[in-house]
Amino acid sequence: MNKRTEILETAAALINGSRQDDYGDAAESFQCIAEMWSAYLGVAVSGRDVCNMMALLKIARLRNGPHEDSSIDGAGYLALGASIG
Repeated sequence: MNKRTEILETAAALINGSRQDDYGDAAESFQCIAEMWSAYLGVAVSGRDVCNMMALLKIARLRNGPHEDSSIDGAGYLALGASIG
């Protein structure tokens, strides 16, 4: 298995397994975060925005060098954002 596939399969296993078990339904969780961020920022933020911004956080961390966990988490956030519409 190549590294790309390994990263994506690990991300899929996390977002469909342990992370889902730990944090509950992704759409509900990100909507809750979006509402809190919206109140704090004074601008409308969607659940998809939350996913994209969390992916950007992971990308910012990758600027300091490769960290497989940040790549896995970033892929997971982008997949979740695409799935919650």
